[in-house]
Amino acid sequence: MVETSTKSGNIPAAHNPGGNGFSRIASPEQLQALQDAMHFRTYPKGTRLFWEGEQAGKLFYIRSGRVKLIQSNAEGKDLIVSVLNPGDLIAELGGGEAKYGASAEVMSSAEIGVLDKEELGSVIAEHPDLAVKLMDWVSLSQRAVQAKLKDLLMHGKAGALASILIRLANSCGIPEADGSVRIEWKLTNGELGDMIGATRESVNRMLGEWKAEGILEVVDGKLRILRLERLRTVSGCPTDVLCPSEICRL
Repeated sequence: MVETSTKSGNIPAAHNPGGNGFSRIASPEQLQALQDAMHFRTYPKGTRLFWEGEQAGKLFYIRSGRVKLIQSNAEGKDLIVSVLNPGDLIAELGGGEAKYGASAEVMSSAEIGVLDKEELGSVIAEHPDLAVKLMDWVSLSQRAVQAKLKDLLMHGKAGALASILIRLANSCGIPEADGSVRIEWKLTNGELGDMIGATRESVNRMLGEWKAEGILEVVDGKLRILRLERLRTVSGCPTDVLCPSEICRL
């Protein structure tokens, strides 16, 4: 480790980190207590915070930057399970011989706080309600992953890609005056493919078809979604009750 000292109808202000992540669950006092006990460092792009199968036992808080959680198969093929933003936690603490279920890689230079289990226990002893908030966060994270897997298994590659684009809109989308949504992150088609278990060529083809249909376009290297409702149809979004944004996210 290298270091230096389901789908929502409402696009939240994801570019404002204070409105997302663990701060939506914990009180300002609880969040501050957690950060006060952490050891913060800046990690460059490409740093692995931990590896899949490594002994679990630390809590990570992302203050800035982005981190992706990756699972790999025996052939070395990667699946991006989640992309975490400022305000998010990685809370795979486990017990006994618990192992990390995925590797964590820094996608862009990130300031991250780290707290081991023993230190966390001391914080919880002073702030007992924090334990419940952490359990709520773990539950939300699991529900978000389960929803993405459901989209992948039940709606094919096109439905899974449409779901990822909707989740991108919720995670880092900027609503425009004309009703479109500009995706602030620059992701390669290979990275999009790694999120749904598809090849870069398959993603190229699907995005090309949607551009031709007027569903999206690329402006200055960034995706712009023009017809969000069409992506909801492709991904099998319910028409009556839409998923909350804390579940419909990367």
